[in-house]
Amino acid sequence: MFHCLAGALRARFALTIDDERGDVPGWVLITLMTAGLVVVIWALAGPALSDLFQQAIERVSGF
Repeated sequence: MFHCLAGALRARFALTIDDERGDVPGWVLITLMTAGLVVVIWALAGPALSDLFQQAIERVSGF
């Protein structure tokens, strides 16, 4: 009985491993939305971060 159960589990696991079809449109959408968020955040925060970096460099270097 144990051998039958082990064989059935092994066969089911093999089918699960071989079935690698993913939700491609979902992953594409997530990737595009993440890239869009990065662009928007960069556009909004870029000048402020640049100024902050310049101030930090000026304080450290003494210029």
